[in-house]
Amino acid sequence: MVQEQMKQILLVELLTEELPPKALERLSLSFSDDVFAALREQGLAGEDSVRTVFATPRRLAFTVTNVLAQQPDRTIERKGPPVSAGKDAEGKISKALEGFMRASNTRFENLLTLQEGKAEYYMARVAHKGKPLDDYLPDMVAQALKKLPIPKMMRWGDTEHQFVRPVKGLVMLHGERVILGDVLGQSSGNVTRGHRFLSSGPITLNNAEFYADIMESAGCVVPGFRRRRDTIAKQLDQAADKLRAIWIGHGTQSMKELLVMSNSERSVLSTLLDEVTALVEWPVVYVGEFEPEFLEVPQECLILTMQQNQKYFPLLDARGKLLNKFLIVSNMQVEDAKHIVGGNQRVVRPRLSDARFFFNQDRKQKLESRVTRLADVVYHNKLGSQLQRVERITTLAGTIARLLDADKAQAELAARLAKADLLTDMVGEFPELQGVMGRYYALHDGEKPAVADAIEAHYHPRFAGDSLPQGGLACAVALADKLETLLGIYGIGQVPTGDKDPFGLRRNALGILRILIETPLNLPLPALLKTAADNFPAGMLSATVAGDVEGFMLDRLRGYLRDRSFEASHIEAVLHLLNGRLHDTLPRLEGVRMFAALEASKDLSAANKRVRNIMRKNQEELGVAMHNAVVKPQLLVEEAERNLHQAMIDITPFAQSYLDRGEYGQNLKALVTLKPFIDDFFNQVMVMAEDQALRVNRAALLQQLGILMNQVADISKLAV
Repeated sequence: MVQEQMKQILLVELLTEELPPKALERLSLSFSDDVFAALREQGLAGEDSVRTVFATPRRLAFTVTNVLAQQPDRTIERKGPPVSAGKDAEGKISKALEGFMRASNTRFENLLTLQEGKAEYYMARVAHKGKPLDDYLPDMVAQALKKLPIPKMMRWGDTEHQFVRPVKGLVMLHGERVILGDVLGQSSGNVTRGHRFLSSGPITLNNAEFYADIMESAGCVVPGFRRRRDTIAKQLDQAADKLRAIWIGHGTQSMKELLVMSNSERSVLSTLLDEVTALVEWPVVYVGEFEPEFLEVPQECLILTMQQNQKYFPLLDARGKLLNKFLIVSNMQVEDAKHIVGGNQRVVRPRLSDARFFFNQDRKQKLESRVTRLADVVYHNKLGSQLQRVERITTLAGTIARLLDADKAQAELAARLAKADLLTDMVGEFPELQGVMGRYYALHDGEKPAVADAIEAHYHPRFAGDSLPQGGLACAVALADKLETLLGIYGIGQVPTGDKDPFGLRRNALGILRILIETPLNLPLPALLKTAADNFPAGMLSATVAGDVEGFMLDRLRGYLRDRSFEASHIEAVLHLLNGRLHDTLPRLEGVRMFAALEASKDLSAANKRVRNIMRKNQEELGVAMHNAVVKPQLLVEEAERNLHQAMIDITPFAQSYLDRGEYGQNLKALVTLKPFIDDFFNQVMVMAEDQALRVNRAALLQQLGILMNQVADISKLAV
């Protein structure tokens, strides 16, 4: 009961100058994680304690509920030296054990032993009298701040203290009581600061419980990062709705995809929303606008200019066209916002003028004229220049286009021009516009729309969930680009390790897989990899690169399919039969999932596995290859084997028709009718008969059964 009365909410707040916006939420979570873990380790916070994290541009803070003022008394078990090292040859206590007993304040006769594996250690139980929270908290806070993921520290004033930004204040409050302590040169108290301009002055916190409410009401600060983010998103929605528009906060999302998203979905995607949330404490949204003539510039350029340089939210109409209006998230709430809006409008015009200048300058040179200059751009010192890379992509794109019955010449032209926009001013300013600007410039140069579209689409998919290139021409160029990168970089030994993948090989591999599977394209992966490898000069890549990359990609494929909620055994069952033709992967997996849900599937899978084992044993003992074996009806002497044979004959046309139509679940479902005949066969027929002719014929029957059962997947792999 006394301890319950000692439990209070703990508040820790560190006031600073403006913190790095892109790291703010991560810093706040790391700070609170470490202190919370330390409180629990010392028994000051328990299972019933709840942490709440706060973060604004000028503060890192958190509260923890049910924190004790006094640490409970505890018995701590301390592990000492091994028993084998506890005494010397004469039986005297060793120096190591003496030191352990002295540190543990115990005697030899009070020591216990602890078994760990084959080793035995001395152990002491030490009574530990609980200390006040005040003795621990300042050091916990200081240590947590030292551990923050900060790449570069700074000093301020004439002190030796270091932090990511100058520290201006410290609050450590347990209920109504101040926990005294010094951290980074600041003495703790219960006085904080609100908004830099909107707050009336210093704020005294009388109780940690009401921190968030007081900061909002008295300080004009929304301290919770997530709450502030939601507030901004709601205000953006309201402002956009009044204009019958859609706000966007993610520059790489396609316009078509944004148009079909809900407001909440766009909020989740918005990286700009996170950054703006970290820049303001009291968010207010205003509407700005710019001159309509700037809309002559491709809207992707204007959008990135507003988002990256000014942190504005561009607006689209219902057709996905950019409006000459934008949303400003301000840190000031005023009755008349004309000065805020006017200032932002004056600032954005030079940026838009720069974008227009880049666009007009770039169009003075055709893409084709830039291609030869790619010879001066190094791609990789072991793989040559960007021009040499483009030549490889061009050849490979033509080969793939022919396989896809696409226009070979157009594919080669698109591939040749695909990297030319890397030398434009616009892409130099905004690398995210690679491909996008290439499409605009190709159209300006008079290239066919299909060629221009392929130039943009060859970078797709750029990230998880991104759209895929559409049509054989675009797919040919996209596959060629990704295959060239993957085979080239992998083939010179730059293999991804751990979380390091500087050349994006995992992303390229997944992009190839998605194009083959989701488009889908009936192109065998092993053949594609070999063609791509052979496209490089002899000796440039490792001799085994095609096989090595295939294994690398199959690992990515398994992960991709698991992410789509397919079971590992189902994945292996399907991949075992595909032979690299991945276009059928998803429908076959759906069929296997349907089959696995049937009650009879386990028995049929086990029977299939039994068939596999029998076939292997027959081949080993008789030396007879069974893959072309023919069943001789006159040798089916047992009724059970004759019945199974006839049932197989009856079901084959139906199973084949389902297979031909791609109805893989129905194909597997049809196998259920075979179950009683298979059960009777294994119960009544001796497969490993002494008569070799009967044995071979029965093996041939099982071989045909296995073929019939494994048309969609190797269902033996579903057996437990």
